[in-house]
Amino acid sequence: MTKKIGLLGGTFDPPHNAHLMMAQETLITLELDEVWFIPVYSPPHKTREHMALPEERLDMTKRAIIDNSQFYVSTVELDRKGPSYTLDTVKGLKHDYPEAVFYFIIGGDMAASLESWKNIEELKEAVIFAVVDRPGYSVDHLSSRSMKYIEMPQVDISSTMIRERIRNRNNIRYYIPDSVWKYIEEHQVYG
Repeated sequence: MTKKIGLLGGTFDPPHNAHLMMAQETLITLELDEVWFIPVYSPPHKTREHMALPEERLDMTKRAIIDNSQFYVSTVELDRKGPSYTLDTVKGLKHDYPEAVFYFIIGGDMAASLESWKNIEELKEAVIFAVVDRPGYSVDHLSSRSMKYIEMPQVDISSTMIRERIRNRNNIRYYIPDSVWKYIEEHQVYG
C-alpha cells in the first residue's frame, strides 16, 4: 500500500508551534499518512554562532511531536553529517521507501527562492512540494503537478525570534511546546 509522507526539514533551533501547525495543516489538507520532521546536521544556507548542538535539536524535536501519533522524527540528515542537501535526502528516502509518495513541506518564504536550490528540477521530479502560507508571502498561485498550496492561518513565529526572546528574558509561552521549553531550561540550551 502506498503511503503519503510529508517531509519537514529544518534546523529546529528550537522547534516551535508554527512548525507543528504547518505539519498538521499539510497532513490534513493533503490527506497524508505521516509527517516526518528532519533536523538538519549542518544547513547549507544558514551558518551562525551559538546554534544548538545536533543532539539538542533532535531531542527538542522529539519532545515537540510526542503527542501526535502521525508525526515522526527522521535522523537521516543527522546520521549523514555534513551539509544537508534536500535532493540527497529525498533520493535516500525514495531508495529506502520505494512505495511512498513524498511531499516536501516548505513555507512560502522558501518557495520564493526555490529556483536557486541545488538540482531543483530533479527535486521537482522526485517530490511534490507542499507550499504553506507564511506571513508576507502569497503562494496561492503555486499549484502545479509538483506543487500543492496549503492555506494556513498566519502565525509569525520563527526560531530566530524565539532565541532572541529567550536572550532578552521575554515570555515564550505558547510559542513553543511546554516540553521543549522545559528541555531548554533544563539543559541551558541558549545560555
